[in-house]
Amino acid sequence: MKWKLNIRREIKVVTALLAISFLIAFSERKLDALVCKNIVIELDNENENHFLDEADVMKLVESSGQPIKGTALDHINLRAIETKLKFDKHILDADLYGDLKGNLVVNVELRRPLARIVQADAPDAYIAEDGVIMPVSEKYSSRVVLISGPYVKRLLESEDLNKTEEGQQLMAMLEFINEDRFWKAQVAQLDISSQGKITILPQVTGQRVEFGLAQDFENKFRKLMIFYKEILPQRGWTRYDRVNLEYEGQIIAE
Repeated sequence: MKWKLNIRREIKVVTALLAISFLIAFSERKLDALVCKNIVIELDNENENHFLDEADVMKLVESSGQPIKGTALDHINLRAIETKLKFDKHILDADLYGDLKGNLVVNVELRRPLARIVQADAPDAYIAEDGVIMPVSEKYSSRVVLISGPYVKRLLESEDLNKTEEGQQLMAMLEFINEDRFWKAQVAQLDISSQGKITILPQVTGQRVEFGLAQDFENKFRKLMIFYKEILPQRGWTRYDRVNLEYEGQIIAE
């Protein structure tokens, strides 16, 4: 009796799979016959980074060099349009597909800024959360930590901080600052010398923090917290002009 029940179950499973396969094949044939009637932009913008809007994405799609509206969906080179979209550094990812209503759906995810590179003699730029350097936008300005100094030229030339070990270390430090509520509020700017040594310009206290290279940054921030909690309250908040954290096991304040 059991083997008969098992056979019946298998027949039902096979029948269900065949039905699903038929529906998929039918949908694909129907989709192949559809002509693109409209372009629908879906902007994944949960973080409210308004570097691009739906109109900007539409312009990129329409400038892809191929006719879209009035063309059969299966004749549209979706990969070419995705490549065109991803060429814009503000766009992290793009996914295109046709639906059964004749729409070409364009789903775009924007990059999220982690820090802003500021220069006196050239345009600013942003460092995105994935390490990619992207241009600023006239439509939107993000409140993130500022990065200045001679070293920013090297960052801009790399186009992606993940390409070098020094860039990866700086990215890890920026992520640490951004994820910590106190340091995110306190660290206003990182001024980086041509040798890669960092000076922190704080938001509240007036001391310049000579941080050194972006190495062993967690221990250095622990020392800086000791300075804020134990030394400044006793000696006075305005007594010191600078504090040096470069040397292991030491806090030098002057």
